[in-house]
This record gives sequence, C-alpha cells and structure tokens, in this order.
Amino acid sequence: MRIQLMTDGGADVPKKLSESLNLIVVPLYLHFQEEQYKSGVDIDLPSFYQKIKKESDLPRSSAPSPNDFYEAYKQVDPNKPIIMLSLTKGLSTTYENAVSGKNMLLEEQPNRQIEVINTKTASGGQALLLHEARKKINENYSFEELINHLYECVDHITTLFVLKSLDNLIRGGRLDKVKGAIAKTLNIKLLMRGSEEGTIEVSEKVRGDKKSIRRFIEQIGEYTKNVEDKVITLTHCNAEERAKKVLAEIRTKYAFKDAYISEMGPLISTYAGEGGLVISFFKDH
Repeated sequence: MRIQLMTDGGADVPKKLSESLNLIVVPLYLHFQEEQYKSGVDIDLPSFYQKIKKESDLPRSSAPSPNDFYEAYKQVDPNKPIIMLSLTKGLSTTYENAVSGKNMLLEEQPNRQIEVINTKTASGGQALLLHEARKKINENYSFEELINHLYECVDHITTLFVLKSLDNLIRGGRLDKVKGAIAKTLNIKLLMRGSEEGTIEVSEKVRGDKKSIRRFIEQIGEYTKNVEDKVITLTHCNAEERAKKVLAEIRTKYAFKDAYISEMGPLISTYAGEGGLVISFFKDH
C-alpha cells in the first residue's frame, strides 16, 4: 500500500483484515505482579486467559513507550506516509506516546509524513477505522484526504459493550465490592458505550442475560437507520459461540453490508470479562 497503516495493541483486528493491510501493530505491555509481557508477542490469548484464572489480581496494562513508536515508525520507508490509528486517549497514554515517538523521528527526519489519530475508541472500533482507511486508499484518496476522512469517521463511530459478568470490574476496583455483590445477586448486566470523549460509560443496567442481549441489539437502531452500506465489527472475550449467535441476530435485524468478528485482546478483555461483547459501527451523519 502507498500509505502505511499502523495501530497499537488496543486494537482487535481480524486476521483477514490485518493481512490485507500489511499492518504494523505496536504492542501494549501487560504486567502480572512481577512479570511483564508484550501483548500478542510474548503471551497469546489462551495463555492470558489461563493466567487470569490463576492469579488473584488482574493484570495491569501499560502503553507502548515513545521509543517503541519511534522504532516502529523508523522501520517504514521514509518516502511512505504513515497513519497511526491510536487507542482512545480516554483509556491510556498510548496516543500521547505515539505523538512523542513521531516528534522524536521528525527531529531526525523532518520531511517524514506521520499523522497520529486519537480514534476515541478501542478493540473492533480501531479495526473498523482500518477497514475504512483501506477502502479509501483503494479509491486513491491522497494522504491529506484520507486524514480528513478518518477524523470525520472518528466523530461518527459508535462503540457499545455488553458485559455477561461483573467479576473483572469488581476485581479491578472499577466497581465497588458491595454494589457489585448486590448487582450479581439481582443478575444485573451492564450495557456500556464509548463516550464522545472516548471514555467508557455505563449506559443502562438490565436484569438477566437474555434481556441485556436483546437491548444490546436494539440499541443499534437508535444510532443508525441506514446500514446497507455499513460494516459492523464484533469482538468477544473468550466466547466465540455466543458472539456468532449474537452477530447472526444482529444481521437478521439489520442488513449490514459486511461484518468482522474477532477475539478481544488482553486490554479490553481485562475490562469486559469472560462473555463480554463489543460492537462498533458508524452512526448516521
């Protein structure tokens, strides 16, 4: 491709998409007490799930360093423009570090063209933007046109979550233990969404798994009516059958042009917990 696309370990990109893009991914770090891993490099998903079950504390994740980004940019042909689609600034310092890495390289090679975009999303949302970038590169968009188009897409991306279990939110200290215990007793499921600033907020609390899935699917129609030319991404935390079933229900109700399904990487899995699902699509303008 004449423009190099890059992202980070916060993105969950289906294999068929990443191979067609010749994508460069800068991994995040995972810390289990004394041990540190590069996500997707030193630890794969099955090992990650096993470790989470064994350890009493959830892992912490940390952003790639400015130097990690600098090294990744540096390996790209200097004449090739780069677009780096970064994990939302609302969840991580990844974006700031990606910008610092870019500035480090520009000091040495001031003529390089590098744009770092805060996607205000994560997981399949980043994959959706990569899919869109590929489409526009194939339509011969220039570097500037593509950047402008992607910023516009960021403003229209919708990312919705449904959690099957609250365990990880309680274990990670994101949900008070007492409130969590009450919610579990009442079989409360959380529906969450990416906010306009790119943070994750609770949008609804629903009793029961079936109801929460029904509501999860229903919400799509509140953001978009015209889906025939749109793509939807769905990522899941260690729950492939559940994900396939929900995606089939979505596509029965909404005639999306295409869909990607993939497993969540460690970053979003740590938030969502087993059985968690995330969808991303573009809302109507």
